[in-house]
Amino acid sequence: MKKALSIFVLFISFSIFSQQDSIVKVEINASNLTEALNQIEKQTNYTFFYKKKWLDDNIIVVNEKFEKTTVAEILKFIFKDTDLNFYLSKNQIILTQNSVIYDKVATNFIEKDEIATINIKPILIKETQKSNTNTDNDNLIVVGKESVTKQKVSFEISGFIMTKKNGSPVADANIRIQKKVITTTNHKGFYKLMLPYGKHSIEIEAPSHKKTNLTIVVYGNGTKNFQLDETITELNEVIIEGSSDKNIKSITSGVTSINMEDVKNVPLVLGERDILKVATTLPGIKSTGEGAAGVNVRGGKEDQNLFLLDNATIYNPSHFFGFFSSINPYVIKNAEIYKGSIPAEFGGRLSSVFDIKSKNGNSEKISGEGGIGPVTSNLSIGTPLVKGKSSILLGGRATYSDWILKQIDNPEIKNSKASFYDLILKYNHQFSEKTAIESTVYYSKDKFNLTSDSTFNYSNRIITLNGKHSFNEKNKAEFGISNSEYKFGINFEKNNQKSFDFGFEVNETKLIYKGLYNYNNIHKFTYGLNSTLYNISPGTLTPTDENSLLTYQSIQKEKGLESSLFITDNITLNKKLIVGLGLRYTNFMALGPSIQRKYIANAPITEGNITNEIAYKKNKAIKTYNGLEYRIALRQLLSETISVKLSFDTNYQYLHKLSTNTTQSPTDTWKLADLNIKPSFGQQVAFGVYKNFKGQPYEISLETYYKKSKNILDYKIGAELILNEHIETEVLQGKGKSYGIEFLVKKTSGSLNGWIGYSYSKSLIKLDSQFNEEIVNNGDYFPTNFDKPHDLSVILNYKFTKRYSLSTNFIYQTGRPITYPIGSYEFGGNQYILYSDRNEFRVPDYYRLDIGFNVEGNHKIKKLAHSYWNISIYNVLGRNNPYSVYFVTEQGKVKSYQTSIFSIPIPTITYNFKF
Repeated sequence: MKKALSIFVLFISFSIFSQQDSIVKVEINASNLTEALNQIEKQTNYTFFYKKKWLDDNIIVVNEKFEKTTVAEILKFIFKDTDLNFYLSKNQIILTQNSVIYDKVATNFIEKDEIATINIKPILIKETQKSNTNTDNDNLIVVGKESVTKQKVSFEISGFIMTKKNGSPVADANIRIQKKVITTTNHKGFYKLMLPYGKHSIEIEAPSHKKTNLTIVVYGNGTKNFQLDETITELNEVIIEGSSDKNIKSITSGVTSINMEDVKNVPLVLGERDILKVATTLPGIKSTGEGAAGVNVRGGKEDQNLFLLDNATIYNPSHFFGFFSSINPYVIKNAEIYKGSIPAEFGGRLSSVFDIKSKNGNSEKISGEGGIGPVTSNLSIGTPLVKGKSSILLGGRATYSDWILKQIDNPEIKNSKASFYDLILKYNHQFSEKTAIESTVYYSKDKFNLTSDSTFNYSNRIITLNGKHSFNEKNKAEFGISNSEYKFGINFEKNNQKSFDFGFEVNETKLIYKGLYNYNNIHKFTYGLNSTLYNISPGTLTPTDENSLLTYQSIQKEKGLESSLFITDNITLNKKLIVGLGLRYTNFMALGPSIQRKYIANAPITEGNITNEIAYKKNKAIKTYNGLEYRIALRQLLSETISVKLSFDTNYQYLHKLSTNTTQSPTDTWKLADLNIKPSFGQQVAFGVYKNFKGQPYEISLETYYKKSKNILDYKIGAELILNEHIETEVLQGKGKSYGIEFLVKKTSGSLNGWIGYSYSKSLIKLDSQFNEEIVNNGDYFPTNFDKPHDLSVILNYKFTKRYSLSTNFIYQTGRPITYPIGSYEFGGNQYILYSDRNEFRVPDYYRLDIGFNVEGNHKIKKLAHSYWNISIYNVLGRNNPYSVYFVTEQGKVKSYQTSIFSIPIPTITYNFKF
């Protein structure tokens, strides 16, 4: 008897009376459910009882006439596409969300002698009379709509799991029922599972997020999104992040992930976060020194690296002579750097890919981040457009950095000026759980003068539109279109009769499509196509005075089309062995209009060996190059904590950079392959061993590689590369090779964390020919300008408390090669300088120690903004590291001079905030 009474008391809040219905005549013209129910009440003697929020969650338009129809039929029509049910009790209609009210108990549910009559009628309160007290249980989730008809055995539940703070997807989140993992979210935070009809206890757990427990009642198929709270981030975690065993289990070797959230713990020049400077502390990635733009990856030239921002190419990734990255660090989400096994979807460069992704704006509320330093100020703000679906992100950075030039130990540079800024706008929209788009507009501008009469400027601009669509769990696709533009200019105003403006421009438009097909547990395919249209204006010189002694000059434009098809199959042979096979077919056409020279076969390419000039019409193919690139990767698990990886890659590069400088500079020009200049081709084989320590935050890796390349562009002594109509007469194409071994050990957590990276490498080039004028260093291999065999980086962070921490960097590198004068001689009564073989000597070794002290704000949840201070000293030891060494002849004697960028300690203090 007690059992029966308990069950009946459970339903005491609902009416126990039999449903009574009558024929009515109703006309409804409503734009929402509230209006529809009000109109039914006015035209009948029925009264509704409901919670207003249920109607707000179900937006529907009703324009219907009902004649000689029961109220039940009308309500079934109105509520058919909603999660609402109803119960009729005389002239009262009680609404429920999801669930059904039962007024009878199955006859076999209890024994007959236990049946009791309960004559208690519930008290019903109209919504408008209810108090504002919220009694909902946030941990109780109802999915689907209950029906009195026969239920299916199981139902499909799907949705997205997102971070509550900024709406970003939570990948690799585990959904457990009864402590058993039922499913895991993909990289977009999407999940799908099948659950039986009824009530279930669910646990959601994800890295860096708080564990969430809730109860779900399943009535039918449905969608449900969840938001997770982030856990408090430790202040000084290592900058390279990922899952604890990603380095062991992934098939890709030579790949590094950098998360910008942790870059703040690395002391850098002038306190500025910089993804490129952090990258150069990792084995295999180097720069030629302070004030050097660009990076060298595993012995490759600066132009052999592909820099992508949201799939669009960035041609000059640096501001201010290479001191800062050209992308605002507060809008960068992360970067994947491929220096070994490059996925087949990427092409066009021989050495590496820097795949940089920007953040999305906050789709839930306005949020932002910024910093104020001695040289720059940064700010990024994200705001929702359609809550939970779309947002925009706006970021900007500007400098007030002229004073820094006055710290440089060089009289000419000390009186110079420089400024830069960059802007970014990003829009993203989630149409559904399967379809999303995003668009990025980015612009950066640098302007500086090293002398009083010349002003230099350069700019980057990109526009992108990218989309993703999931056809089903097996088939997904990504597409994109982008346009990139890089310009530089020189304005000379010293002498009116010789004043001029000079300009250079490279523009590319790119289309990409990538499909992902998970055929089964063994084969996972990636396939697609890329097509890039290049347009280059090699240079124009415009006199700026009407009495100028100069004449207008314009070098003929270049045009080329590079297209590629690629496919990759990652084959899981067993739990320990994965093989990745990739093919990429590339085709490049140099296009007209153009006038191309032909030279005598088997003779030097010089002005005296011209045989003919051929005129090509617009879009006429001048020369076609094509080839098949191979991407092979293998990963073998030796145990749960040890793996070995082997890779082999080939790559073509159809775009060359022309420079006579040791390092990348803003005035470097780009040249397409054509009738006389061939594309570069490279091969790389790499092998690595990776070890984690079970239960300990330590990782060790040892990688070795060997690279060969051909048709590497170099220059002849005294070459004129700017405003040269026929560059082929000034350059040489030779062979290259590089090899090395890289060691990295890191501690990813704890009071003391960080990493130690060391590499020994060689980068060599060979310029040989059957003609003496095209031979350098007797045709033997010699060091490139960026050959620096020993490279050691020690990055350590120590946490005193959760608010106070100390960071240190120590960098050591072998000095770069240089050509020295070794004597003099007289000829024809004139004295000449005799130089050594090219790059036979080296400048002094480079080393530097930096220290940074971080002070975090308190961790109170309810505050306007969270902030932290960074106090750092760059080059604590005051090491006079050489930027360049040059030679001049004074009074018949050759004297050498050394220029340094920072020869004294540079203290900085920066304030950063986030809201």
